[in-house]
Amino acid sequence: MAQGNRIHEGGTSDWFSDTDPRALHVFLEAQRRMSPGEKFATVCRLTDFAIKLAETGERQRHPDASDREIFMRAAARRLDRGTMIAAYGWDPEAHR
Repeated sequence: MAQGNRIHEGGTSDWFSDTDPRALHVFLEAQRRMSPGEKFATVCRLTDFAIKLAETGERQRHPDASDREIFMRAAARRLDRGTMIAAYGWDPEAHR
């Protein structure tokens, strides 16, 4: 595990080291109150947001690209080259 993400005895984590303890308490309590379904829905929303953010960045870098090309470029940020070629027949290195 990366050094910045170590969990210490007592459940503390370096990941929260820059977070005010009061804010961390509020965050963790909100997480505890969420049902598994609510947590899953939150993960889905955040994933969708991350994908849209990547697509927006690609659109800014390639304003004349088609929607399909933007999709491919954004997917190539998440998937390795071999997966892009196998799944989509699209080689990111050929579209730099």
